[in-house]
Amino acid sequence: MSNNSTDLKKIISHCKEYGYVFPSSEIYDGLSACYDYGPFGVELKNNIKDYWWRSMVRLRLDVVGLDSSIFMHPDIWKASGHVDAFNDPLIDNKDSKKRYRADQIVENYIDKIVAKVDKEIKKAEKRFGDNFNKNQFIKTSDRVQQNLKKINETKELLNKYLADEDFRSLKKLIEDIGVVCPVSGTSNWTDIRKFNLMFSTKIGSVADQASQLYLRPETAQGIFVNFLSVQKTARMKIPFGIAQIGKSFRNEIIARQFIFRMREFEQMEMQFFVKPGQEMSWFDYWKAERKKWHNTIGFNDDVLKFHDHENLAHYANAATDIEFKFPFGFKELEGIHSRTDFDLRSHERHTNKKLQYFDSEINDHYTPYVVETSIGLDRMFLAVLCNSYKEEPIKDGIRTVLNLPPILAPFKIAILPLVKKDNLPDKSKEIYNKLKSNFSCYYEEKDSIGKRYRRQDALGTPFCVTIDHETLDNDTVTLRYRDSMDQVRISIDELIITINNKLTI
Repeated sequence: MSNNSTDLKKIISHCKEYGYVFPSSEIYDGLSACYDYGPFGVELKNNIKDYWWRSMVRLRLDVVGLDSSIFMHPDIWKASGHVDAFNDPLIDNKDSKKRYRADQIVENYIDKIVAKVDKEIKKAEKRFGDNFNKNQFIKTSDRVQQNLKKINETKELLNKYLADEDFRSLKKLIEDIGVVCPVSGTSNWTDIRKFNLMFSTKIGSVADQASQLYLRPETAQGIFVNFLSVQKTARMKIPFGIAQIGKSFRNEIIARQFIFRMREFEQMEMQFFVKPGQEMSWFDYWKAERKKWHNTIGFNDDVLKFHDHENLAHYANAATDIEFKFPFGFKELEGIHSRTDFDLRSHERHTNKKLQYFDSEINDHYTPYVVETSIGLDRMFLAVLCNSYKEEPIKDGIRTVLNLPPILAPFKIAILPLVKKDNLPDKSKEIYNKLKSNFSCYYEEKDSIGKRYRRQDALGTPFCVTIDHETLDNDTVTLRYRDSMDQVRISIDELIITINNKLTI
């Protein structure tokens, strides 16, 4: 599948047609940047969560879990810096009245130049064939060098202006590089303003005595304020991690690209507490571990890359993103950050309570440093779909198939009686009842068997079990494989073992 905007439209259409994702509140004309997960979507989402939790918590001795409250004391967000620093730089086009994030429209400009460079390289590769030397071509092509210089200069200026909050210079950069509004086609821009992303609400029974609260913009702070309680009750020794999956909320003004950027989303985060001075070796360790995890679910190196941060957040001394090649380009999928001891020390200052670890090996207290891995579950969901969606030519046309890793597929087996008569449905339900304790199964008897195979391909079901008249005679069924469309005859008693052997990453 080629990566372009048309493909994202196909993904969105597929999600709605096959019960993966629906626009929220659709019968009321929808609610911007909010989505509901349908019968198949919620299963895929839960399977992604389970696979992450299993690999991050259950299979490790050095990580434990937590589920902290969405509502937390408002001073937590003051201590974390979110009240003062959790802002987006926004710019409006006066002609279209559309609003954009200033940093993103510059990044989109850079992405377009990167695409031009890639196009030049592909053209040259096609022209020179086996004799093509990519590095030599990049060094000797004036056009490529000019574009690379433009990319580097624009990145440096963008990072500098964002770090300095020099929005006047950032606006001038937008004008100098010729960014125009995609709606109006003009560069009639307003000044850039900061906008805080946190949702606020009130708690209390009487309106005029209610206290202000925030819907949490991240799950990490729930881990930090519970650090000592978890460490002591779980009897953990540093280095160790605390993992959490939970909802977060950000008042994204510019929310687009389907479920990639939403106002209500889920995060899968792990904060790994280490001895000061050892954080960089653990940072490198978790970079490698997380990339390996993505590789296990079928994300090869063609669709993944690291993007090291040049403009670091106020709490970090190192940061990188694992970026995935979505239909709209390489974008952040997971962040890995060395957060130093910023969070724990900040909460100590605001509460006057120690959040230090006593290390019995050195007989002393210290404030741990933290290495964080944070992945958006909804983005992961979209990445899995984008990586799995295929349109394949077959003998009688085109089949649409989701080549989902079997372990993530919403349903592992579809139980399909060949026809709705001759006791085949009864036998099929008997087999369904036999398999349902071991696998998530889907039963379907409507339409011809060919149409049902196509539907299960589009749903991503890796195995179909077809019950026919021969089944009634000798207790054998037809087992069909989604990816190859191969079919084998197998006894009912062998089904569980055979499919279990296939349900691996």
